[in-house]
Amino acid sequence: MLTFRDLRGSSVDPLSVLPRAEQDISATAATVTPILEQVRTGGAEALLDLSERFDGVRPPALRVPTEQLNQALATLDPAVRAALETLIVRAREVHSAQLPPGSVVSPAPDARVTNRWIPVQRVGLYVPGGQAVYPSSVVMNVVPAQVAGVRSLAIASPPQREFGGWPHPTVVAAAALLGVEEVYAVGGAQAVGMFAYGALGADGQQLCPPVSLITGPGNIYVATAKRAVQGVVGIDAEAGPTEIMVLADETAPANLVAADLISQAEHDELAAAVLVTPSAKLAEAVRSQVEEQVDATEHKDRVKQSLSGTQSAVLLVDSMDDAVEIANAYGAEHLEIMTGNDENLVDRIHNAGAIFVGSYSPVSLGDYCAGSNHVLPTGGASAYSSGLNVTSFLRSQQVIHYGREGLGHVAEHVTALAAAEGLPAHGDAVTARFR
Repeated sequence: MLTFRDLRGSSVDPLSVLPRAEQDISATAATVTPILEQVRTGGAEALLDLSERFDGVRPPALRVPTEQLNQALATLDPAVRAALETLIVRAREVHSAQLPPGSVVSPAPDARVTNRWIPVQRVGLYVPGGQAVYPSSVVMNVVPAQVAGVRSLAIASPPQREFGGWPHPTVVAAAALLGVEEVYAVGGAQAVGMFAYGALGADGQQLCPPVSLITGPGNIYVATAKRAVQGVVGIDAEAGPTEIMVLADETAPANLVAADLISQAEHDELAAAVLVTPSAKLAEAVRSQVEEQVDATEHKDRVKQSLSGTQSAVLLVDSMDDAVEIANAYGAEHLEIMTGNDENLVDRIHNAGAIFVGSYSPVSLGDYCAGSNHVLPTGGASAYSSGLNVTSFLRSQQVIHYGREGLGHVAEHVTALAAAEGLPAHGDAVTARFR
């Protein structure tokens, strides 16, 4: 496990030594396209048929009834409820601080431009239900949407055979805890199709109205479906396999570095776990700790496959300067820093979904109770995009209000630019107001 690569004394392209897990969503398009078309034309009945086909169970209904939501919340493990409530409180506090202020600017007398932020009207939130249960993802998607002021929220999560065809009760309970009443027993690409096109019942009634924006992680079929419907609706991102990169020096506790690498590897066989360090002693200690700890973890087979893949490695470099260069080139979803000079390194990191600083800030904290969001860009997308946040659910809108005097100040400039661009009618629309 964990391939060792000694990069000392060499000049290499970081991306050439850090191949990511391959996820070619074009390869799944042939499977996803007919599913989306079936949902678009077949409505609720098609969704139930697809659940039976892919999830091995036909839900009793498309929408989870209110009594099921109440029951799930009433029977939720008290310890899990307390944890979710803590997460909700912290997430609301952190995300409320992200709300951008509006502004009013007067470039001249009798001229005013208002910058305002308008929430998306309706959002579809996808919560996966494959190898793990993700009530935390419910919180991570719902809270910033609610803080943004989104009025209509719908959640979709795969039906589970062992729970009578409803989504996992912990997911349902998390929705109820947040006051989300619209929950659907639909998973995979078909859930994306439902959100994009809506779903009619046999009587022609709208059971699930279409949304304006789809958010939430999922497998490769969900990612493919989101790409396919982009343009019909907005999407947050095409999430790929999860990633952790740790920048550490000789001061880092090897057992903690190993534990953090393993924690992300248990997500998926394609998960990437990378340590970058100038300390040969730490590199060997971490590899030793990984070997020791991995057999004690529940999902050891999955972890071993992840850590043995080409996407995971221990990189030995000449200095922390080289480590920072690699981190910025890679743009990891999760970047941990455990060194003797953490704060100095943080200021030099430009590309990362989220940065976890010090030995007491593991990625697991961000996954659950830091208050930050765990829906983050993968595959190097942190170089140009952000994790899910309040502005993901807002649109910037400008309101222009000029009076006669205000327009008069720039009328000649407008007509000059219109003429220069060969659009004289644009100028005429201004001069007409002064005849």
